[in-house]
Amino acid sequence: MSAQKDSSSSADSEKESPAMVLPSSHSSRLKYMSLGVLVLQTTSLVLTMRYSRTLKEDGPRYLASSAVVSAEVLKIITCSILVLMENNYNMRAMNQLLKEEIVNKPAETLKLAVPAGIYTLQNNLLYVALSNLDAATYQVTYQLKILTTALFSVSMLGKRLGFYQWLSLLLLMGGVALVQWPTESGGDSEEKVLSAGSQFVGLMAVLMACVSSGFAGVYFEKILKETKQSVWVRNIQLGLFSFVFGFVGMMVYDFQSVRQSGMFQGYSTITCVVVVLQALGGLVVAVVIKYADNILKGFATSLSIIVSTLTSYFLLKDFNPTGLFFFGALLVIAATFLYGYERKPASSSAVKV
Repeated sequence: MSAQKDSSSSADSEKESPAMVLPSSHSSRLKYMSLGVLVLQTTSLVLTMRYSRTLKEDGPRYLASSAVVSAEVLKIITCSILVLMENNYNMRAMNQLLKEEIVNKPAETLKLAVPAGIYTLQNNLLYVALSNLDAATYQVTYQLKILTTALFSVSMLGKRLGFYQWLSLLLLMGGVALVQWPTESGGDSEEKVLSAGSQFVGLMAVLMACVSSGFAGVYFEKILKETKQSVWVRNIQLGLFSFVFGFVGMMVYDFQSVRQSGMFQGYSTITCVVVVLQALGGLVVAVVIKYADNILKGFATSLSIIVSTLTSYFLLKDFNPTGLFFFGALLVIAATFLYGYERKPASSSAVKV
């Protein structure tokens, strides 16, 4: 919708002065740059995470819980730098702002504990999912977060979904069901049982991550709408709670490993890349939401699915596509576009639940 406004305003202003066209072209460049960044970040995170979890190494594999904690620390540092930039690099002003918003408002700060705990669980689930599913299947199945986000938006925020959005959700469920449809394959029966068990664990992890992503995203959106705080300050609050929850989880589930080999055991260059991509993921999405619209965001998701599928098949060689998978993936891509579609006279077609 914003793209239509930009194009129509530039067309009107073109008659008045050619200089007036520059802001529109600049905005268009920002949209497509943010689109490219989102595709790159989403695809590279999934593929590097999958590669890092299946790579055979001599020493111990890095701990997923440790990677989640490291990502939260990096996210807090990045958001602190952004807050410092907002305050014209005045360290004293930034410290005063953070003290006022975080320490002096404990009730507001505690509200972030709920989404922080859920996001921490979700991030750990994604490592479990990509340890048991190929990148292509994971990418398609994870789009069910559109369904969970929509349902939580209707129930918690009172949003109204149009006919095309409800239709897209039905297509989405059908597409994911086809992608997960069991296929007959040759090979040893014991190996097939192990593979099926591994895929079931991965599928359950993705489904739980979709539900947690939908709820936490809508809850966080509700908090942002109720206050006028900087989104970066909110992300610092979120990161602090996520760090605490992640660290406690690491100590509970991986204490023996941490005590024996340290928190950073098994870290390599690829592990550091995964941590950086995971930390910057939320910030990239925030930029995309600011400069792009739903259709471009859907286009980015579709491109990411296609790139992940091709890379998973040709490079990682852990994915054998079937006709059902391709048909299901097409349905998911179509559903993603359809969900972002907005008709101009949308008031009469809205469906309230």
